[in-house]
Amino acid sequence: MQTRLFGKDFISTEDWSVDELTAMMDMAGDLKRRFAIGEPHDHILRSKTLFMLFLEESTRTRNSFESGITQLGGHGIYLTPSATQVGHGENARDTGGVLQRYGHGISVRDCRTGIGQAYQYELANEVDIPVISMQDDVDHPCQAMADLMTIREKFGNNLSGRKFVISWTYAPKYVRPLSVPQALVMLMTRFGMDVTLAHPKGFELMPKCLDSARQHAKENGTKFEIVNDMDESFKDADIIYAKSWGPIMETEEPVAVQAMCDQYKDWICDERRMDLAKPKSIYMHCMPIDRGYEATNAVVDGPHSVIYDEAENRLHIQKALMALTMGGHL
Repeated sequence: MQTRLFGKDFISTEDWSVDELTAMMDMAGDLKRRFAIGEPHDHILRSKTLFMLFLEESTRTRNSFESGITQLGGHGIYLTPSATQVGHGENARDTGGVLQRYGHGISVRDCRTGIGQAYQYELANEVDIPVISMQDDVDHPCQAMADLMTIREKFGNNLSGRKFVISWTYAPKYVRPLSVPQALVMLMTRFGMDVTLAHPKGFELMPKCLDSARQHAKENGTKFEIVNDMDESFKDADIIYAKSWGPIMETEEPVAVQAMCDQYKDWICDERRMDLAKPKSIYMHCMPIDRGYEATNAVVDGPHSVIYDEAENRLHIQKALMALTMGGHL
């Protein structure tokens, strides 16, 4: 098991080797076992502090990180731009330079297009403690790792030949970032799965993320394809990950986004489409789900759904991540 990860940033899964990512999942499995049987493990990060800077609000991300470091014996401090000087324009050097004198890790959620991940890397260059992405405009590495952990729990560690589908779905209300589908195509192509990305024209992902997925598929003997037909993508799938994202490569203007989305209200994950997948396929979603738009209640609450398992695994993956990067010794 690779344990020489103390102080290592986790901004993208692209920055970690397969061995390092596997070590995180192995550690997560052990911590999940301890959590399940009530075995104390609050010595691992005793008296250590994680600063959690949220530029966007969250349910699962905040609660899983804050609960996780508490269970490891440490303390999480919730920060927002308005509760710090970040909102008044303080730069990454000054913010990070101070926080690293007070604690042992900094995590950031910043999905601003063209800004979020760049800010995290800038912050990481200024501090000597690990910087962890809680989601940005390019990647959502903790979510993708929790998803991969869940898939391995359901299908075993050898995922060779499994068909993983990430499909766009219709949803109203707001412009969702590209980071989840991008995180998934970049990661799953490294772990043996054949990946199909499905979306209507106009909802493309960032070219650099697609290039990474293609390169990983080539290096690992897997497949990566893009289709514009939801039904076609679902055929013979093992894993269905159906969620919405915005046409951000074309526009983020709310009226234009909604007009583009409204052309494809029939892109919904329903029982008919799930029947196109394999009988023992699973349905995944990072949540929150727009029920009745992204997926029907019969799918979300049905026998294929593993949404609460993957939500739980956020806790265990992030505990493992913090233990490995902030612990120093276990």
